Amino acid sequence: MLTSLAGANRLPQMVVLAVNPGGSSTKVAVFSNERQLLAENIRHSPTLLAKYKMVLDQYRLRKDVVVESLRRHDFDVKRLDAIVSRGGPLLPLSGGVYRITSRVVADIRRGAVQSLHPSLLGPLVSYELAEELGVPAYFVDPESTDEFWDSARLSGLKGIERRALSHALSCRTVARAAARRLKRKYEACTFVVVHLGSGITVAAHVRGRQVDATNANDEGPMSPQRAGSLPLSALVRLCYAGRYSERDVLDLAQRSGGLQSYLGTDDILQIERLIERGNARAIQAYDAMVYQIAKEVGSMAVVCRGKVDAIVLTGGLAKSRRLVGSIRRWVGFLSPRFLVFPGEEEMPSMAQRLMRVLTGREREKVYEKELALRR
Repeated sequence: MLTSLAGANRLPQMVVLAVNPGGSSTKVAVFSNERQLLAENIRHSPTLLAKYKMVLDQYRLRKDVVVESLRRHDFDVKRLDAIVSRGGPLLPLSGGVYRITSRVVADIRRGAVQSLHPSLLGPLVSYELAEELGVPAYFVDPESTDEFWDSARLSGLKGIERRALSHALSCRTVARAAARRLKRKYEACTFVVVHLGSGITVAAHVRGRQVDATNANDEGPMSPQRAGSLPLSALVRLCYAGRYSERDVLDLAQRSGGLQSYLGTDDILQIERLIERGNARAIQAYDAMVYQIAKEVGSMAVVCRGKVDAIVLTGGLAKSRRLVGSIRRWVGFLSPRFLVFPGEEEMPSMAQRLMRVLTGREREKVYEKELALRR
Protein backbone atom coordinates (compact mmCIF):
# COMPACT_ATOMS: atom_id res chain seq x y z
CA MET A 1 0.00 0.00 0.00
CA LEU A 2 1.32 3.43 -0.92
CA THR A 3 0.38 5.15 2.31
CA SER A 4 -1.43 4.66 5.55
CA LEU A 5 -3.95 7.02 7.02
CA ALA A 6 -2.20 9.46 9.30
CA GLY A 7 -3.37 8.96 12.85
CA ALA A 8 -5.67 6.12 11.82
CA ASN A 9 -5.79 4.88 15.41
CA ARG A 10 -7.40 8.20 16.40
CA LEU A 11 -10.05 8.01 13.69
CA PRO A 12 -13.33 6.09 13.92
CA GLN A 13 -13.11 2.63 12.40
CA MET A 14 -14.70 2.68 8.94
CA VAL A 15 -15.15 -0.45 6.84
CA VAL A 16 -15.27 0.05 3.07
CA LEU A 17 -15.86 -2.31 0.15
CA ALA A 18 -13.91 -1.45 -3.02
CA VAL A 19 -15.10 -2.72 -6.42
CA ASN A 20 -13.11 -2.43 -9.65
CA PRO A 21 -14.42 -4.15 -12.82
CA GLY A 22 -11.86 -4.35 -15.64
CA GLY A 23 -11.79 -5.76 -19.15
CA SER A 24 -11.21 -9.37 -18.05
CA SER A 25 -11.44 -9.30 -14.26
CA THR A 26 -13.31 -7.93 -11.28
CA LYS A 27 -11.26 -6.82 -8.28
CA VAL A 28 -12.85 -6.89 -4.84
CA ALA A 29 -11.32 -5.68 -1.57
CA VAL A 30 -12.43 -4.66 1.91
CA PHE A 31 -10.57 -2.16 4.08
CA SER A 32 -10.93 -1.18 7.72
CA ASN A 33 -9.33 2.26 7.69
CA GLU A 34 -5.84 1.56 6.25
CA ARG A 35 -5.93 -2.19 6.98
CA GLN A 36 -6.87 -4.53 4.14
CA LEU A 37 -9.22 -7.25 5.39
CA LEU A 38 -9.55 -9.16 2.14
CA ALA A 39 -8.70 -8.88 -1.54
CA GLU A 40 -9.46 -10.98 -4.58
CA ASN A 41 -9.00 -10.59 -8.32
CA ILE A 42 -11.63 -12.70 -10.11
CA ARG A 43 -10.66 -13.49 -13.69
CA HIS A 44 -13.32 -13.87 -16.41
CA SER A 45 -12.59 -16.09 -19.39
CA PRO A 46 -12.88 -14.58 -22.88
CA THR A 47 -15.34 -17.38 -23.72
CA LEU A 48 -17.61 -16.35 -20.86
CA LEU A 49 -17.49 -12.64 -21.68
CA ALA A 50 -18.10 -13.33 -25.37
CA LYS A 51 -21.62 -14.47 -24.46
CA TYR A 52 -22.55 -10.88 -23.64
CA LYS A 53 -23.31 -8.71 -26.66
CA MET A 54 -22.97 -5.39 -24.83
CA VAL A 55 -20.72 -4.37 -21.94
CA LEU A 56 -23.63 -3.45 -19.67
CA ASP A 57 -25.13 -6.90 -20.23
CA GLN A 58 -22.39 -8.20 -17.91
CA TYR A 59 -23.97 -6.39 -14.96
CA ARG A 60 -25.50 -9.43 -13.24
CA LEU A 61 -22.32 -11.47 -13.70
CA ARG A 62 -20.16 -8.75 -12.15
CA LYS A 63 -22.50 -8.21 -9.20
CA ASP A 64 -22.75 -11.93 -8.52
CA VAL A 65 -18.97 -12.39 -8.39
CA VAL A 66 -18.64 -9.51 -5.90
CA VAL A 67 -21.31 -11.01 -3.64
CA GLU A 68 -19.81 -14.48 -4.00
CA SER A 69 -16.33 -13.22 -3.18
CA LEU A 70 -17.55 -11.68 0.08
CA ARG A 71 -19.39 -14.92 0.88
CA ARG A 72 -16.31 -16.99 0.10
CA HIS A 73 -14.29 -14.92 2.57
CA ASP A 74 -17.07 -15.27 5.16
CA PHE A 75 -17.35 -11.49 5.39
CA ASP A 76 -20.41 -10.03 7.11
CA VAL A 77 -21.69 -7.30 4.76
CA LYS A 78 -23.52 -5.65 7.68
CA ARG A 79 -20.10 -4.38 8.79
CA LEU A 80 -19.82 -2.12 5.75
CA ASP A 81 -20.06 1.64 6.20
CA ALA A 82 -19.76 2.48 2.48
CA ILE A 83 -18.87 1.16 -0.97
CA VAL A 84 -16.41 2.75 -3.40
CA SER A 85 -15.92 2.03 -7.09
CA ARG A 86 -13.83 2.88 -10.08
CA GLY A 87 -15.67 5.55 -12.02
CA GLY A 88 -15.26 4.72 -15.71
CA PRO A 89 -15.42 6.98 -18.81
CA LEU A 90 -18.39 9.04 -17.63
CA LEU A 91 -19.21 12.56 -18.80
CA PRO A 92 -16.34 15.03 -18.22
CA LEU A 93 -15.82 15.77 -14.50
CA SER A 94 -13.16 17.32 -12.32
CA GLY A 95 -11.25 14.87 -10.14
CA GLY A 96 -12.60 13.99 -6.73
CA VAL A 97 -14.85 11.69 -4.69
CA TYR A 98 -18.46 11.56 -5.91
CA ARG A 99 -21.59 10.02 -4.40
CA ILE A 100 -23.19 7.53 -6.80
CA THR A 101 -26.73 8.81 -7.28
CA SER A 102 -29.69 7.62 -9.31
CA ARG A 103 -28.63 10.20 -11.94
CA VAL A 104 -25.20 8.56 -12.30
CA VAL A 105 -26.87 5.18 -12.80
CA ALA A 106 -29.40 6.59 -15.27
CA ASP A 107 -26.68 8.30 -17.33
CA ILE A 108 -24.69 5.08 -17.60
CA ARG A 109 -27.73 3.03 -18.57
CA ARG A 110 -28.90 5.51 -21.24
CA GLY A 111 -25.43 5.82 -22.72
CA ALA A 112 -24.65 9.36 -21.53
CA VAL A 113 -20.96 8.41 -21.24
CA GLN A 114 -17.90 8.97 -23.43
CA SER A 115 -17.26 5.34 -24.26
CA LEU A 116 -18.41 1.90 -23.17
CA HIS A 117 -15.99 0.13 -20.84
CA PRO A 118 -16.51 -2.54 -18.15
CA SER A 119 -15.43 -0.02 -15.50
CA LEU A 120 -18.89 1.56 -15.91
CA LEU A 121 -20.30 -1.55 -14.27
CA GLY A 122 -18.61 -0.52 -11.02
CA PRO A 123 -21.01 2.33 -10.17
CA LEU A 124 -24.00 0.18 -11.19
CA VAL A 125 -22.99 -2.74 -8.98
CA SER A 126 -21.95 -0.49 -6.09
CA TYR A 127 -25.17 1.53 -6.19
CA GLU A 128 -27.43 -1.54 -6.08
CA LEU A 129 -25.43 -3.20 -3.30
CA ALA A 130 -25.41 0.04 -1.32
CA GLU A 131 -29.18 0.41 -1.70
CA GLU A 132 -29.67 -3.14 -0.43
CA LEU A 133 -27.42 -2.54 2.58
CA GLY A 134 -28.55 1.00 3.38
CA VAL A 135 -25.08 2.56 3.00
CA PRO A 136 -23.73 5.23 0.60
CA ALA A 137 -21.73 4.42 -2.54
CA TYR A 138 -19.06 6.55 -4.24
CA PHE A 139 -16.66 6.64 -7.16
CA VAL A 140 -13.22 8.30 -7.21
CA ASP A 141 -11.27 10.13 -9.97
CA PRO A 142 -13.05 8.56 -12.97
CA GLU A 143 -11.32 7.92 -16.29
CA SER A 144 -13.25 10.95 -17.54
CA THR A 145 -11.50 13.29 -15.09
CA ASP A 146 -11.16 16.47 -17.14
CA GLU A 147 -8.96 19.27 -15.80
CA PHE A 148 -7.38 20.08 -19.15
CA TRP A 149 -6.11 23.51 -20.01
CA ASP A 150 -8.17 24.94 -22.88
CA SER A 151 -5.15 24.81 -25.18
CA ALA A 152 -4.93 21.05 -24.63
CA ARG A 153 -8.40 20.40 -26.04
CA LEU A 154 -7.95 21.47 -29.67
CA SER A 155 -6.84 18.67 -31.96
CA GLY A 156 -6.02 20.59 -35.12
CA LEU A 157 -9.31 19.89 -36.89
CA LYS A 158 -12.49 21.78 -36.02
CA GLY A 159 -15.18 19.42 -34.79
CA ILE A 160 -12.74 16.93 -33.30
CA GLU A 161 -11.55 17.64 -29.77
CA ARG A 162 -8.99 15.77 -27.70
CA ARG A 163 -10.87 13.96 -24.96
CA ALA A 164 -9.70 13.78 -21.37
CA LEU A 165 -9.85 10.00 -20.90
CA SER A 166 -6.95 8.50 -18.97
CA HIS A 167 -5.82 6.32 -16.08
CA ALA A 168 -6.66 9.31 -13.87
CA LEU A 169 -7.09 7.42 -10.59
CA SER A 170 -3.77 5.62 -10.94
CA CYS A 171 -1.94 8.78 -12.03
CA ARG A 172 -3.28 10.95 -9.21
CA THR A 173 -2.64 8.21 -6.66
CA VAL A 174 1.06 8.07 -7.42
CA ALA A 175 1.33 11.84 -7.92
CA ARG A 176 0.09 12.30 -4.35
CA ALA A 177 2.47 9.58 -3.18
CA ALA A 178 5.37 11.29 -4.98
CA ALA A 179 4.52 14.59 -3.29
CA ARG A 180 4.57 12.91 0.11
CA ARG A 181 7.94 11.36 -0.68
CA LEU A 182 9.23 14.83 -1.51
CA LYS A 183 7.62 16.11 1.72
CA ARG A 184 5.59 18.64 -0.19
CA LYS A 185 1.92 19.23 -0.90
CA TYR A 186 0.60 17.71 -4.12
CA GLU A 187 -0.94 21.09 -4.96
CA ALA A 188 2.55 22.67 -4.91
CA CYS A 189 4.22 20.13 -7.23
CA THR A 190 4.66 19.57 -10.95
CA PHE A 191 4.97 15.98 -12.19
CA VAL A 192 5.03 13.99 -15.40
CA VAL A 193 3.22 10.75 -14.56
CA VAL A 194 3.31 7.59 -16.67
CA HIS A 195 0.87 4.72 -16.15
CA LEU A 196 2.33 1.64 -17.80
CA GLY A 197 -0.28 -1.02 -18.53
CA SER A 198 -1.92 -2.72 -21.51
CA GLY A 199 -2.69 0.91 -22.39
CA ILE A 200 -0.32 3.74 -21.46
CA THR A 201 -1.18 7.19 -20.10
CA VAL A 202 1.40 9.99 -19.98
CA ALA A 203 0.08 12.97 -17.99
CA ALA A 204 1.14 16.40 -16.78
CA HIS A 205 0.15 17.21 -13.19
CA VAL A 206 0.56 20.90 -12.43
CA ARG A 207 -0.26 22.14 -8.94
CA GLY A 208 -2.95 19.61 -8.15
CA ARG A 209 -4.52 19.32 -11.61
CA GLN A 210 -4.04 16.86 -14.44
CA VAL A 211 -3.87 19.56 -17.11
CA ASP A 212 -3.03 17.28 -20.05
CA ALA A 213 -2.83 13.54 -20.66
CA THR A 214 -2.70 11.11 -23.54
CA ASN A 215 -5.82 9.06 -24.25
CA ALA A 216 -4.46 5.52 -24.68
CA ASN A 217 -7.22 4.59 -27.14
CA ASP A 218 -6.57 7.55 -29.45
CA GLU A 219 -3.01 8.79 -29.15
CA GLY A 220 0.28 8.69 -27.31
CA PRO A 221 2.82 5.87 -27.30
CA MET A 222 2.07 2.41 -28.54
CA SER A 223 1.66 -0.09 -25.72
CA PRO A 224 1.28 -3.86 -25.40
CA GLN A 225 -2.24 -3.65 -26.92
CA ARG A 226 -2.80 -0.10 -28.24
CA ALA A 227 -1.44 1.37 -31.44
CA GLY A 228 -1.18 4.90 -30.03
CA SER A 229 -0.75 7.83 -32.43
CA LEU A 230 -0.75 6.68 -36.07
CA PRO A 231 0.22 8.36 -39.38
CA LEU A 232 -3.06 10.02 -40.31
CA SER A 233 -3.13 9.59 -44.09
CA ALA A 234 -2.19 5.90 -43.86
CA LEU A 235 -4.95 5.34 -41.29
CA VAL A 236 -7.52 7.05 -43.54
CA ARG A 237 -6.48 4.86 -46.47
CA LEU A 238 -6.79 1.76 -44.27
CA CYS A 239 -10.33 2.75 -43.32
CA TYR A 240 -11.35 3.07 -46.98
CA ALA A 241 -9.50 0.04 -48.31
CA GLY A 242 -12.70 -2.03 -48.20
CA ARG A 243 -11.19 -4.74 -45.99
CA TYR A 244 -12.28 -3.55 -42.56
CA SER A 245 -15.45 -2.41 -40.81
CA GLU A 246 -15.42 0.44 -38.30
CA ARG A 247 -15.36 -2.13 -35.49
CA ASP A 248 -12.42 -3.93 -37.13
CA VAL A 249 -10.35 -0.74 -37.33
CA LEU A 250 -11.08 0.15 -33.71
CA ASP A 251 -10.07 -3.36 -32.68
CA LEU A 252 -6.81 -3.07 -34.61
CA ALA A 253 -5.99 0.22 -32.91
CA GLN A 254 -7.20 -0.48 -29.39
CA ARG A 255 -6.88 -4.22 -28.76
CA SER A 256 -4.61 -5.72 -31.39
CA GLY A 257 -2.13 -2.86 -31.89
CA GLY A 258 1.24 -2.09 -30.36
CA LEU A 259 3.44 -5.00 -29.36
CA GLN A 260 0.58 -7.42 -30.02
CA SER A 261 0.51 -6.25 -33.65
CA TYR A 262 4.26 -6.64 -34.20
CA LEU A 263 4.98 -9.73 -32.10
CA GLY A 264 1.73 -11.64 -31.76
CA THR A 265 1.72 -11.26 -27.96
CA ASP A 266 1.17 -8.54 -25.38
CA ASP A 267 2.93 -10.49 -22.62
CA ILE A 268 5.84 -8.27 -21.57
CA LEU A 269 7.66 -11.11 -19.79
CA GLN A 270 7.53 -13.29 -22.89
CA ILE A 271 8.72 -10.38 -25.03
CA GLU A 272 11.63 -9.67 -22.70
CA ARG A 273 12.64 -13.34 -22.87
CA LEU A 274 12.69 -13.03 -26.67
CA ILE A 275 14.92 -9.96 -26.30
CA GLU A 276 17.31 -11.86 -24.01
CA ARG A 277 17.61 -14.51 -26.73
CA GLY A 278 18.50 -11.81 -29.25
CA ASN A 279 15.25 -11.77 -31.23
CA ALA A 280 15.74 -8.78 -33.56
CA ARG A 281 12.02 -8.13 -34.17
CA ALA A 282 11.26 -8.12 -30.42
CA ILE A 283 14.17 -5.76 -29.75
CA GLN A 284 13.03 -3.35 -32.44
CA ALA A 285 9.36 -3.26 -31.33
CA TYR A 286 10.24 -2.96 -27.62
CA ASP A 287 12.76 -0.19 -28.25
CA ALA A 288 10.20 1.66 -30.39
CA MET A 289 7.67 1.53 -27.56
CA VAL A 290 10.24 2.91 -25.10
CA TYR A 291 11.18 5.63 -27.60
CA GLN A 292 7.55 6.68 -28.02
CA ILE A 293 6.96 6.74 -24.25
CA ALA A 294 10.04 8.93 -23.86
CA LYS A 295 8.82 11.36 -26.55
CA GLU A 296 5.52 11.78 -24.73
CA VAL A 297 7.31 12.35 -21.42
CA GLY A 298 9.30 15.06 -23.15
CA SER A 299 6.10 16.62 -24.49
CA MET A 300 4.53 16.70 -21.02
CA ALA A 301 7.73 18.19 -19.62
CA VAL A 302 7.11 21.09 -22.02
CA VAL A 303 3.54 21.34 -20.68
CA CYS A 304 5.19 21.71 -17.24
CA ARG A 305 7.37 24.46 -18.77
CA GLY A 306 10.47 22.41 -18.05
CA LYS A 307 10.02 22.55 -14.27
CA VAL A 308 9.42 18.90 -13.43
CA ASP A 309 9.70 18.03 -9.74
CA ALA A 310 9.72 14.33 -10.63
CA ILE A 311 9.00 11.88 -13.41
CA VAL A 312 6.73 9.25 -11.85
CA LEU A 313 6.12 5.74 -13.21
CA THR A 314 3.44 3.28 -12.11
CA GLY A 315 1.30 0.40 -13.41
CA GLY A 316 1.87 -3.31 -13.88
CA LEU A 317 4.66 -2.85 -16.44
CA ALA A 318 6.58 -0.66 -13.98
CA LYS A 319 7.57 -3.93 -12.29
CA SER A 320 9.89 -4.55 -15.26
CA ARG A 321 13.40 -3.36 -14.41
CA ARG A 322 14.35 -3.51 -18.08
CA LEU A 323 11.48 -1.26 -19.14
CA VAL A 324 11.94 1.22 -16.28
CA GLY A 325 15.69 1.38 -16.88
CA SER A 326 15.22 1.91 -20.61
CA ILE A 327 12.77 4.77 -20.07
CA ARG A 328 15.04 6.36 -17.48
CA ARG A 329 18.00 6.38 -19.86
CA TRP A 330 15.94 8.44 -22.31
CA VAL A 331 14.23 10.91 -19.95
CA GLY A 332 16.32 11.06 -16.78
CA PHE A 333 17.83 14.41 -17.79
CA LEU A 334 14.40 16.08 -17.65
CA SER A 335 14.10 16.01 -13.87
CA PRO A 336 16.37 15.50 -10.85
CA ARG A 337 13.97 12.84 -9.52
CA PHE A 338 12.75 9.64 -11.15
CA LEU A 339 10.27 7.82 -8.91
CA VAL A 340 8.77 4.37 -9.50
CA PHE A 341 5.68 2.93 -7.81
CA PRO A 342 5.41 -0.51 -9.43
CA GLY A 343 2.08 -2.28 -9.68
CA GLU A 344 -1.38 -0.91 -9.28
CA GLU A 345 -2.57 0.74 -6.07
CA GLU A 346 -6.05 1.72 -7.21
CA MET A 347 -7.95 -0.36 -4.63
CA PRO A 348 -6.28 1.03 -1.47
CA SER A 349 -6.25 4.48 -3.05
CA MET A 350 -10.01 4.44 -3.64
CA ALA A 351 -10.60 3.28 -0.08
CA GLN A 352 -8.26 5.85 1.44
CA ARG A 353 -9.77 8.73 -0.54
CA LEU A 354 -13.24 7.66 0.58
CA MET A 355 -12.02 7.43 4.20
CA ARG A 356 -10.96 11.07 3.90
CA VAL A 357 -14.51 12.01 2.89
CA LEU A 358 -16.15 9.86 5.57
CA THR A 359 -13.94 11.40 8.26
CA GLY A 360 -14.43 14.98 7.05
CA ARG A 361 -10.92 15.59 5.70
CA GLU A 362 -12.04 15.87 2.07
CA ARG A 363 -15.31 17.20 0.70
CA GLU A 364 -17.38 14.92 -1.52
CA LYS A 365 -18.38 16.32 -4.90
CA VAL A 366 -21.87 16.34 -6.36
CA TYR A 367 -22.17 14.78 -9.82
CA GLU A 368 -25.18 16.85 -10.86
CA LYS A 369 -23.60 20.13 -9.78
CA GLU A 370 -20.34 19.36 -11.60
CA LEU A 371 -22.25 18.67 -14.82
CA ALA A 372 -24.21 21.90 -14.44
CA LEU A 373 -20.97 23.88 -14.08
CA ARG A 374 -19.74 22.52 -17.43
CA ARG A 375 -22.79 23.53 -19.46
